[in-house]
Amino acid sequence: QVQLVESGGGSVQAGGSLKLSCTASGFTGSGYCMGWFRQAPGKQREGVAVIDSDGNTGYADSVKGRFTISQDNAKNTLYLQMNSLKPEDTAMYYCAADSRWWLLRVGTAYAAKSYNYWGLGTQVTVSS
Repeated sequence: QVQLVESGGGSVQAGGSLKLSCTASGFTGSGYCMGWFRQAPGKQREGVAVIDSDGNTGYADSVKGRFTISQDNAKNTLYLQMNSLKPEDTAMYYCAADSRWWLLRVGTAYAAKSYNYWGLGTQVTVSS
């Protein structure tokens, strides 16, 4: 049973920083693709940053240069460092994982439907 548990959300002022963590358990196999998604009220869930088991990363245009995705395999933990936060970054942030390691390479890693495993989310609120 795969479990993903997010933490690190909170409330910050515009220009501030937060670091989200996602601890994974029960994931078997060496290949995977993991990502951070966000969903604001009334909007679709969107892919923010992704990383695969080879360490390849990708970012949505809206967060490039501000967010950094990373992983600590020894701790089974995925991170999202968020800098220069803007009010439009306000959303529930979700961690997602799938064993299909090729998702980033074939261009489907930013689609929520590509992932079989999800955490419950952590709220990020950015005030102006």
